[in-house]
Amino acid sequence: MDPDDAPIPYMQRTRDWYLALGYGNPYRYAHHDGAPFQRLHRPLAESVVTLVTTAAPFQPDKGPQGPGAPYNAAAKFYAPYSGDTAADHDLRIAHVAIDRKHTSMEDSRSWFPLPLMRGLAAQGRFRLAPRFHGMPTNRSQRHTQDVDIPVLLQRCREDGVDAAVLVPNCPVCHQTLSLAARALEAAGIATVLMGCALDIVEHAGVPRFLFSDFPLGNAAGKPHDAASQRATLELALGLLESAGQPRTTVRSPQRWSGSDDWKLDYCNAHRVAPGELARLREEAEAARLTARALRAADLR
Repeated sequence: MDPDDAPIPYMQRTRDWYLALGYGNPYRYAHHDGAPFQRLHRPLAESVVTLVTTAAPFQPDKGPQGPGAPYNAAAKFYAPYSGDTAADHDLRIAHVAIDRKHTSMEDSRSWFPLPLMRGLAAQGRFRLAPRFHGMPTNRSQRHTQDVDIPVLLQRCREDGVDAAVLVPNCPVCHQTLSLAARALEAAGIATVLMGCALDIVEHAGVPRFLFSDFPLGNAAGKPHDAASQRATLELALGLLESAGQPRTTVRSPQRWSGSDDWKLDYCNAHRVAPGELARLREEAEAARLTARALRAADLR
């Protein structure tokens, strides 16, 4: 691989970032050498496929969540939710740490491919499950595995799901849905994860991974680019059908732009002035306290 074309090392980048902000005890991402693996029980055209996302339903009373919105901890959610796949939904990603400099959060189809999946199901590509599912982005791996994933698994079983397409957004989102993919696969449900954080997903160990080297928040394709979105989903579905062993990663041939300079900015303390780091530390601390209060209220 061309060194200039190397994916962003998100685990190291985020560790260095939070150390630069003054936080100790760097986060340890989930790690597994192997991964469970489940082939499709029947042809994809006959399989019931669901969608799993870390995007959040829009909450108009919770502050900015639209295009260009800053990180908004008030818009987080802390329990799995489900939605009708036959209906349209307004899901946002302002509550997680996507790349706000190089993408605008204007086109939800770049992180929530339900409309495209509905269209492909109508064409007979697969059978769409009656519900999609939202998974909270929780730093606690134990809570994700012991509390959230059992809810997801039960709902997939209720809907007779054969396979799942999982689309994360932020770094921890990629860990959350990697853990979910492992659990679903171990329970007999084939999975494919569409993501942008190669190191986090491969560190966690998943059965099938379609890697798009795009800024975080665009795992389902480029915004306002129907061809990119269709090609991305088709690659994922093809991987779902063709993978013969666990930990199969396919890299999308699409490029974000003619230059890879965008990879230098995300959580890179070397590209931020000291005074700006102090301000960002204050923002991070305020967001942490907001999230903690919301989590406590949600769990009561």
